[in-house]
Amino acid sequence: MSVSKSSFRSGPYKAFFAQGVRVGNVLYLSGQVGVDAKGVAAADLPAQIELAYSNIQRVLAQFDATLDNVVDETLFITDMQELLTQAEAIYAKRQQAYGKPPEVCQTVVQVSALLLPELKVEIKCVAHL
Repeated sequence: MSVSKSSFRSGPYKAFFAQGVRVGNVLYLSGQVGVDAKGVAAADLPAQIELAYSNIQRVLAQFDATLDNVVDETLFITDMQELLTQAEAIYAKRQQAYGKPPEVCQTVVQVSALLLPELKVEIKCVAHL
């Protein structure tokens, strides 16, 4: 049985994976990181979170969706202690992105490394359309 999908591919790795895949009314986003259009990572964790949410918004827009459509997110963090010591600033960035306290399930996982050594966070989302 085949599943009907639509996808959005962008960036330097578009041949390897899609940034987002829609199946029915569910949108799965690949993990987004805190890099700008030139591929330069922000220096600190709150700034990387802000950029990652900006990149998430860009992918959502390709499917006529916004952060209001997000129902679940997973943050992959390279240093949990850094997250805990900057939690207030980080969650302020999260609330700023959503425009309100988000009604989103969230899981936070510490990982040993991400794609680039300077990356501190990757955010993966699921949205309902």
